[in-house]
Formats: sequence, structure tokens, C-alpha cells
Amino acid sequence: MDSYLKHYINGEWVESEGGTRHEVINPATEEASTEITLGSPADVDKAVAAARTAFESFSRTSVEERIALLEKIVEEYKKRAPDIARAISTEMGCPISLSQTAQVGSGIGHFISTIKALKDFHFEEQIGENKVVHEPIGVVALITPWNWPMNQIVAKVAPALAAGNAMILKPSEECPGSAAIFAEVMDAAGVPAGIFNLIQGDGPGVGTALSKHPGIDMVSFTGSTRAGIMVAKNAADTVKRVHQELGGKSPNIILEGAPLDQAVPAGLGGVCMNSGQSCIAPARMLVHKSQHDEAARIAADFMNNMQVGDPQEEGGHIGPVVNKAQWEKIQGLIEKGIEEGATLEAGGPGLPEGTNKGFYVRPTLFSNVSNDMTIAREEIFGPVVTIIPYEDDEDAIRIANDTNYGLSSVISGDPEKAKKIAPRIRAGQVYVNAGNPDPSMPFGGYKQSGNGREFSKWGLAEFMEVKSMVGQV
Repeated sequence: MDSYLKHYINGEWVESEGGTRHEVINPATEEASTEITLGSPADVDKAVAAARTAFESFSRTSVEERIALLEKIVEEYKKRAPDIARAISTEMGCPISLSQTAQVGSGIGHFISTIKALKDFHFEEQIGENKVVHEPIGVVALITPWNWPMNQIVAKVAPALAAGNAMILKPSEECPGSAAIFAEVMDAAGVPAGIFNLIQGDGPGVGTALSKHPGIDMVSFTGSTRAGIMVAKNAADTVKRVHQELGGKSPNIILEGAPLDQAVPAGLGGVCMNSGQSCIAPARMLVHKSQHDEAARIAADFMNNMQVGDPQEEGGHIGPVVNKAQWEKIQGLIEKGIEEGATLEAGGPGLPEGTNKGFYVRPTLFSNVSNDMTIAREEIFGPVVTIIPYEDDEDAIRIANDTNYGLSSVISGDPEKAKKIAPRIRAGQVYVNAGNPDPSMPFGGYKQSGNGREFSKWGLAEFMEVKSMVGQV
């Protein structure tokens, strides 16, 4: 069992003050794989004090100094890539082939993108005799999820550091090992004591303490909309800035006449990757009614042939979902889809054939879904896809926007028609005929998918205050 019982505070690994031991369950074996200590408010107080002290000098470092530090972190990060990948696969079930590439690689991508943004960023703007300046916001709390650990950690840590802030990271207690290794990376890179702090913990404990703390100037949170609302409420009394990247229920509009043999598998692959545990997964497949049955046939064949297996083995299969609670939630939604009258084309409730343990989900497809069904409204966060027929382009746009979320969307088909539809989709990202998240582009959502933007110069700006200096300056 991997053991990370200490927190990283003020440049040292320290014992918790009043924390409790917590075991992480390997979702493939249902056995304990990692132990951590869930932190306490006293641990938060200690980290905040260290961060506030360290901020005073670090906030005055030059851009060149911060670039050099980020480049050193990348160097150390690459050395630990195999360890980070193994921890992610073990704790949240991501297949090792994906952990070694997309999971670990996303962290490197965000560091490189942030370094470029920092080099190009204009910290000062002269307006006549006056000046506008960007300054670091202070001490920031970074609360991250378990599904793409390094993607979300580095997408926050890199710009927060680049802007000159001090920070406290609280990773998910479901996938803490990779964050602990990341803290070792930061230490090896020589990040000044107190600038980066790691406190393991859960949302109700450490998450709440960070959100409420008067010594925290900003909270950057990624997770469910439900949890994001609680973070915002807890932060309200101290009027701190709250940046949120929350849930999604992304539409995948396949335009009438699009080649289904290309568009359907591409969309399904985007959902099944990481066992459906991606906030931008295009789980609502919108197909013109004239092509619905053909799309359902192609999709059913794809899902029936999607392999489920051991995340420690190389290959293109999918692994389990993160834990028992998530597995039970997905099973309940699959049952709800059947109950509400959707057509079950592939998969269904229960474990996949040949498995008798682990939180594995059968890749599941529903057709003849209406957008008012529960499986079309709620974020399932598993390998479950719904096919929704539409009448015409206007109907497709209406259905796509008929959701509380607005994180991402996909449009496949005629490029000229897609260009006209894309501006009408109420979402932070619109992927047209291909594309993957790009660390040089802004990332974030509309509506209940959050506020603010991450990645590149947009993410960098989020961690700064803007000051007007008026007069002969």
C-alpha cells in the first residue's frame, strides 16, 4: 500500500494536527491501495500562515525568475511521469496506456502553455499619464477532482505560480497519490517554502475550511455543480474570488447527411475514453430523425465491441469507474433510462460479462431518447450515451441548448452549416469536425458549468488583480 500520511506545508512534510486516516480503494480490485490523512482546520491555518508569509517576497519576483522556476518544475515532472501514471491508474482506474499519455501529458502541456503565456503577457498598460497593472491576487486555494488529476492540478498551479501567488492545493481524496508525487516534484524543483502547499482532505473538511478562510484571497474549484455551489456559499462571507469549472451534459450534433460511419464512432470514443469520466464527454448524441436508426445500429456495434478490462494492462480498453458510489449512481441512471422508455441498444445494468469484482460498467447505449428524460438531463459520468432524434437544424440547436449546463459541445457534418450553428450553441467550447482540448485555448463553461476561464493567458489573468495607477506614473 502506498502511504502519504503527511501534508506538505512550508516546504516540509509534516504530521497532521487532528486529521484522520483514510484508505483509497482501488476500483479494479476493491482493495485498499493508498492511505492518506484527511486534514483538519488546524492544518489549513498552518498552510495559510505559511503561504501569506511566503507571498510577500515571491509576489515581487521577476517574470524571468518565475519562467526559470516553471522550466525546472517541468524537468522534475518528466522524471516522475511513470510514478504519476501508475498512481492515477491504481487509484481511479484509468487504463495505464491513457495514464502514461493523456493524463500525464496534459500536465506537461499546461506548463508549456503557461510558460509561453507568461513570456507574452503584458503586465502593464500605459493610458496617457496613467497606468494599468496586473498584480498577483495573493493566497489561492486550489480544489481539484479525481477524473483528470494532473490536467486539473497543473491547469491551476502553473498559472497561479506564474502570476506570483502562493497556493494551497487540496486534491480529491479519491486520487491523492499523484498529487503527493506532484508535491515531491515541486520540492525537488526548488519552489520556495510556503509558495506551494499540499493538504490532503475531503470537501466537507479541508474544502470547507479553505473556502471559508479569511486568509484565502481566491478559490479555484473544479468538480460537480453541487459541490461548486457549496464552495461559493462558503466563500461568500469573506467576499473572495471564486473561479469554478463544474459539470457538463455536452451535446454532439451530427448534422443531417453527415457520414455516420465516421461521426458516430468519433463521438462514442469521446464518451468512452476515461470510462466516461470527463466533464466534456459528448454524451447526448443528436441525430436527424431520418438517420436515427442507422446511427443506433452503428453505435450499438461500437459499444458492444468496446472492451472493459484491467487498468494496469496496456491496450485500448476502458477501466472501472472511480468508486462504488459512482458505480451505483450510474446503475441507477441506466435503470431509470429503461424505466422511462428509452430503447436499450447495448450494455445495461450490472457488471460486464466475465467480471465479478471491481466497479466496471457495461458500455451502454440508449436510442429513441427525448431530452426531457433523466438520462438526457443529468450528468451520468460513465460510459453511457443517449441518441436523441431531431427534426431539423433549429430543433437540434434548441435541444443542444436545453440544458442547465454549457461546458462543451460537438458538431459533425457540413463545415459551412456547422460554422453557422456553432455561434448559437451556448457552451464554452464548440468542437467542429474534430479537435481535442488545447492548452493554448480558453477553457470554461456557460450557465451551471461554471465561471471564469482556465488555460494559457486567460488562466493566467484569472489569478491576478487589476490596478489603476492614476497620475504621472
